[in-house]
Amino acid sequence: MIKKLAAEFIGTFTLVLFGCGAAVLAGFGIIGQEGIAWAFGLAIVAMAYGIGSVSGAHLNPAVSFGFWASGRMSTTDMGGYWIAQCLGAIVGAGILLVIASGSPDYALATSGLGQNGYGLRLPSGQGSPGDYALIACAVFEVVATFIFVAVILGSTQKGSEFAGLAIGLTLVAIHIVGIQVTGVSVNPARSLGPAVWVLGDALSQLWLFIVAPMVGALLAGWTFRAKLLTSDDVS
Repeated sequence: MIKKLAAEFIGTFTLVLFGCGAAVLAGFGIIGQEGIAWAFGLAIVAMAYGIGSVSGAHLNPAVSFGFWASGRMSTTDMGGYWIAQCLGAIVGAGILLVIASGSPDYALATSGLGQNGYGLRLPSGQGSPGDYALIACAVFEVVATFIFVAVILGSTQKGSEFAGLAIGLTLVAIHIVGIQVTGVSVNPARSLGPAVWVLGDALSQLWLFIVAPMVGALLAGWTFRAKLLTSDDVS
């Protein structure tokens, strides 16, 4: 179990550092929305093949919740994964802050750390990148997480060698569609990491990026537990 928790910590650390790092260090002016989307997706692909054999490379409390809801993970293991994932995200965002602070053009209060948000964009940079309202952001996060977790549960039910690629590409597509809506969470740990350092409005809006992804994951897990999306040749 220690190996699994270490893998989840390192994997989530990497996801936040690379994904949020692409937004903070390169951003829309250099690599654009598509570049940020690919940074998140490629980080998932790298970790899926790098540590997937150790922990399954969940890197996301919602994914672990989906596995638990589908009957493929114990409550004890899920709790351990949640702790490792959240700590990895917080440390990853902290390292990103140290790196970003090395630039004279960077200020945490205005540049942030790639945190998620909803509602009108504030001078601090908090809020929806496209000024999307709370309901729209909530719907996006629930639906996107459902799709993401469903792809993960489906592509791993037979242990496909291409599961990591399918999962990473799905995350790329979700980011291309949703960055302007919420900045894309679909992952409570990814949202927690930056919010812990940014504080203020980022922390007060964090609840949505915990609740909505968990709802989407629960729905996805339930569909597999009910065998609605389970192939006939999988026991």
